[in-house]
Amino acid sequence: MKLKTLSKLGMALGLGFMLAACSGDDSNKSSGDSKDVNLAYVEWDTEIASTNVVGQVLEDLGYNVTLTPLDNAIMWEAVSKGEADGMVAAWLPHTHASQYEKYKADLDELGENLAGAKIGLVVPSYMNINSIEDLANEADHTITGIEPGAGITAATEKALEEYDNLSDWNLVTSSSGAMTTSLAKAIKNKDEIIVTGWSPHWKFAKYDLKYLEDPKGVFGGEETINTFVRKGLKEDQPDVYSVLDNFHWTSEDLESVMLEVMDGKDPKDAAKDWIEKNADKVAEWTKDVKK
Repeated sequence: MKLKTLSKLGMALGLGFMLAACSGDDSNKSSGDSKDVNLAYVEWDTEIASTNVVGQVLEDLGYNVTLTPLDNAIMWEAVSKGEADGMVAAWLPHTHASQYEKYKADLDELGENLAGAKIGLVVPSYMNINSIEDLANEADHTITGIEPGAGITAATEKALEEYDNLSDWNLVTSSSGAMTTSLAKAIKNKDEIIVTGWSPHWKFAKYDLKYLEDPKGVFGGEETINTFVRKGLKEDQPDVYSVLDNFHWTSEDLESVMLEVMDGKDPKDAAKDWIEKNADKVAEWTKDVKK
């Protein structure tokens, strides 16, 4: 059985499990005068950092904040059904285009919280290759990926179909952590490796990496990371809505939190440290809070 087939089977089992976990009741949904807030996210390094920061800001305002890790597709579904209050992890217009089209009518769109994002195939700079079209026999015809439900996984599967030179290549899905572990091991041994990459991400600060050129444009151009909340949040919890609406930061902000987490700091503690050092920026996010 090909690895791609195994990955699809794992995705189906994972989605079934997560749907069962999410659809039992709507106890995670906050409403009325509730001080409970449930933020969904995917356990990617970027989203761990951003969700912990905005969650900590709400917690500092007196809210009981739950951060719920979900598969990407389930995250969109959970917010659209009101099973979670919001998420700050939507990569648009390309990476999560299919989820956006499927769920946008059932969501409140609050716009970008970070500009200048990008996805693609990434290799160590010591590899003598610069374009996807030039890939031939590198890395045993294998691309090391992340979760099956990720948008970049879908884009890479499309690349395998679009680029004739990748017709006999495999995408091995794993997780964000497993991908970076494989990347670190390959770089240590100067081995060839091609990974599904995105930025901002701490790996670009830690390692000398480069995106492979994408002549067919499969991975799209510059992206933004956007915020979405459930319908009714603005009426139920206007202060929570305003904080999420005002949440906007830079790649440098995000990467500084990611680096601390990567170096071993608990994500919640890294978020607290960033908030303490960036009081002016946080004040902009909370300027409309009335309570």
